[in-house]
Amino acid sequence: MEKIFNTLIDSFIADKVGIADGFLSTSLAQHLKENLAKLYADKLMLSAGTGNEKIINHDKLVRSDVIYWLDRSHNNQYENDFFDLMDAFVLHLNSTCYTGITGYEFHYTLYEKGSFYKKHFDQFQQNGSRAYSMVMYLNAEWKQNDGGELRIHHQDSEQNISPLNGKSVFFKSSELAHEVLVTNELRMSITGWLKV
Repeated sequence: MEKIFNTLIDSFIADKVGIADGFLSTSLAQHLKENLAKLYADKLMLSAGTGNEKIINHDKLVRSDVIYWLDRSHNNQYENDFFDLMDAFVLHLNSTCYTGITGYEFHYTLYEKGSFYKKHFDQFQQNGSRAYSMVMYLNAEWKQNDGGELRIHHQDSEQNISPLNGKSVFFKSSELAHEVLVTNELRMSITGWLKV
């Protein structure tokens, strides 16, 4: 995994957006996708909002995905495997880049057909604890006309990233505005933040 971790970090250093294919193994991605699909079928995923825990705004014209927070207390084997992977990545990140990450939070994310998330930053104005944003995709056989790209807004350009299975994307939460373009198929991921 160290090679994949370094690919993510090196591409981040080069372009402010780290991208690594195969961050999630095919097997782990499949199990996490099955978990997400069951939560969705059981209507346990909740409408996502914007803001923090004190002020949450549910505006479907801004954001129309549904989410479910991951937690080790669920005692789900594959979620715990994911957390073990994140622990290893944070340890590597802290030891090689001295980032000072002390924790993280992640949720499953599902965009139904026609869903999107308008341009935004991930870091709250009154709380700078979200240092880095990460997204890991759970979409096997995704095609270009399925839409749902992550659009990163750089200072003088835009970068579209397809939500391909197992891929991870990594960037500073305070620096880059981004959005999720309209998806034409169910689009699944794990999304979260490394915190200081």
